[in-house]
Amino acid sequence: MPSVLEMARLILPAVLVLELIALVADIVIITTRTTRAPRVRAPARAGAGRRADDPSSAASEATADTGGAAPSATAAVTAKPKVGLGAYATGATIVALALLTVYLVARTIETGHGPFANGHEFAVAFVWGVLAAYLVVERLTRLRLLAVAVLPVAACLTLYAISLGADVQPLAPALQNNLLLTLHVGFAILAYGAACVSFAAAALYLLRPRLKLITIKPETLDDLGHRAAVVTFPLLTIMIVLGALWADTAWGSYWSWDPKETAALVTWLIYAAFLHGRVVRGWRGRKAAWLLVLGFAAVLFAYFGNHFLGGLHSYGG
Repeated sequence: MPSVLEMARLILPAVLVLELIALVADIVIITTRTTRAPRVRAPARAGAGRRADDPSSAASEATADTGGAAPSATAAVTAKPKVGLGAYATGATIVALALLTVYLVARTIETGHGPFANGHEFAVAFVWGVLAAYLVVERLTRLRLLAVAVLPVAACLTLYAISLGADVQPLAPALQNNLLLTLHVGFAILAYGAACVSFAAAALYLLRPRLKLITIKPETLDDLGHRAAVVTFPLLTIMIVLGALWADTAWGSYWSWDPKETAALVTWLIYAAFLHGRVVRGWRGRKAAWLLVLGFAAVLFAYFGNHFLGGLHSYGG
């Protein structure tokens, strides 16, 4: 079995390539659907007076469509449907997620702990959460347009993970409570993935008046952003509670106003304000969309902030 360093050199660039392939394929699909000319109905032929269910009429039309040879019933039954470009785009994303899963599992087995010891590990886990959340939403809603906003985020995070050292490092003393910390990071990954989906829906809502390629109804994007935020908020809540329990074990205090802790609290308050405004004041449209964009910006700040603000979390991602 190759070492995790060899896997990082092989798998992460492959994941980046797959994300870019999926993104390009999705853009081509969306562009083609938008610019496709409407189909013009052919003028009626001499035999148009026949009934629609007349077998001879159906046979003649089939002959015309196939270049003169009427397809047999057996051929029609056994013909395999063509695999569209969308299947390749989704397949590339699924393969990328599978490769990340293999890498994270192999790294966990080799290191003996979850993906939380350094920035590289959590960056890879962050990408995993984003791709997993997107694939779930694509499966449920068939809104492929979300890929245009989600996959660039995943690609940038993958590039960032590649730029960081993949060396296996010994755990810092504060990180040696495996169970609490693994749960804390696990809920953070899920929360960040759902937050990315809500951001994607909000960003597309805001860009819709300027981009003709966005043909989805604004109400659909508004509703999707809200639903993703409904998932994000409780996950953030559990993440913060577990983080406080771990902090008490590691540092002897549930809350220290560490920069990352403070940023996480601000992020939680933004999503709480969004949901409160949605329910109590009926916030919709641009105001709600901007709050979701701000919420994901806070997520990114909470993730990257410790790199230039320092604090107790400065050893991790």
